Amino acid sequence: MRRSQKILDNPRGSKVRALLKSMGYSDYDLQRPLIGVANSWNTIVPGHLNLRQVAEHVKQGIYQAGGTPIEFGVIACCDGVANGHQGMRFVLPSREVIANSLEIMAQAHQLDGLVMLGSCDKSVPGLLMGAARLDLPSIMVVGGPSLGGCEFDGRSADITSLGEAVGMVAVGKLSQGEFSQLEERVMPTCGSCSFLGTANSMGCMAEALGMSLPGTATIPAVFAERYRAAQASGRRVVEMISEQLTSRKIITRESLENAIRLAMAMGGSTNLVLHLLAIAYEAGVDIGIEIFDELSSSTPHVARIYPSAAANVPDFHQSGGVPALSREILPLLNRKALTVTGRSIGENVENAAKKDDDIIRSLENPWSDQSGLAILRGNLAPDSAVTKPAAIHPDMQVFTGTARCFDSEDEANRAIHERQIQPGDVVVIRYEGPKGGPGMPEMAGAMKMLYGQGLALKTALVTDGRFSGTNNGCFVGHISPEAAEGGPIALVQNGDRITINITERHLHLEVSESELNRRREAWQPPKPKSAEGYLALYARLAESAHRGAVIRHRQE
Repeated sequence: MRRSQKILDNPRGSKVRALLKSMGYSDYDLQRPLIGVANSWNTIVPGHLNLRQVAEHVKQGIYQAGGTPIEFGVIACCDGVANGHQGMRFVLPSREVIANSLEIMAQAHQLDGLVMLGSCDKSVPGLLMGAARLDLPSIMVVGGPSLGGCEFDGRSADITSLGEAVGMVAVGKLSQGEFSQLEERVMPTCGSCSFLGTANSMGCMAEALGMSLPGTATIPAVFAERYRAAQASGRRVVEMISEQLTSRKIITRESLENAIRLAMAMGGSTNLVLHLLAIAYEAGVDIGIEIFDELSSSTPHVARIYPSAAANVPDFHQSGGVPALSREILPLLNRKALTVTGRSIGENVENAAKKDDDIIRSLENPWSDQSGLAILRGNLAPDSAVTKPAAIHPDMQVFTGTARCFDSEDEANRAIHERQIQPGDVVVIRYEGPKGGPGMPEMAGAMKMLYGQGLALKTALVTDGRFSGTNNGCFVGHISPEAAEGGPIALVQNGDRITINITERHLHLEVSESELNRRREAWQPPKPKSAEGYLALYARLAESAHRGAVIRHRQE
């Protein structure tokens, strides 16, 4: 018996039926599977603006297949609007709220299945986390990327071009008039930002996990194909209910390894390390950050998308998208992993074809033998740190420099804006981790200003905070333990020497252990930055970045 039948098909269900009928549902509607359509549509996140129309097509598909859609809203934040101020501290913690709200709505109303609509950085992982926790028939539908904007700096512009342009204006490379014109032209359509940031990376991860229909992750937001995919997803979820194909049959260790492989092969956002660990936790799959390290050693960089190259995500879509890339790396994948189609990933992509070698190459002829993502360790990051070799120039994969320490993102941004950072410096931004931030904000602005000032190949940045998926230069984030927990990054002093060796996966502070012990004894925990509200709660409960920055809710 379906979940909804248990609360509708009995004498006590008359009250429930009456409540639903008050909104226009008929007996005919209530005899069909009730499918929740979790819609994160709003008018502040460009990646979600089209989700109202996408939802209508999802609902059409549900009706066509014999189900009844029940639509409800889910929050979503825009990293771009929230970036560079207090709002960014709320963005990563919003992921847990999204997962919780999906669970609450599905369980309170005993829905039979779910179609989840999201596009951006925390909405997609949050919805996938909730789906994994609930273990209902569920399917993810993303809104799709925006189209690229005007040409700027040798490529199609996107919203990150403005961050680079700020630095260019500061050093006289760009006039204020040119900057103003750029603002009007960088993002000509709605959709998740057109580069391979966290939003599009996680859309691709949803497909790689098997939780979205093949080929749907990268359909541009303004394409009619996006609506057809939404309708097909609505039809498919009804079939999944009769097949009893639930999320935990799809989100398994094998499918998570597939997603990690794809992330490595395409050089996805560093943030997806946090999110895949969190999804694994919700699915009850016991994996740690070590799996990223293990798989990176045997996964080459096969597809290049900005910030690794000039091509954007719509270009990647035209080149064949996730199915084409998956087929190229199929020997590395768990090809029998089940997907929402009811077929395996191997069956889904066996006939996929790439357009050419301009974006997607083969395992035999990759862009680089080195993985697109990497986990570093060393005395500065005993538990781990995350970087993105795919976005780092080969000349910067080994870098030694002098520490310039800042105890907040704001302090660092002011110093960079005032041109206090010199070639050979390693900018250290700390107390910005899950607990210290709190909320682990992105350091996107700092890296973009360094790039704009011509320092991308002359400086580096390390932090216990996060980065935007579009950052390039030499950067290492997610340093664990974080400064607020007394991690070694809290002990760094101006003038110390730091070596980043991405090739050997090493991050080293060139200070003796005896000196570090002396500094550790003198260190005092800082006062919490947030004493009340949700951030204070998150700071108390959140795990370290190397555990996905999740709020654990199960007794281990």
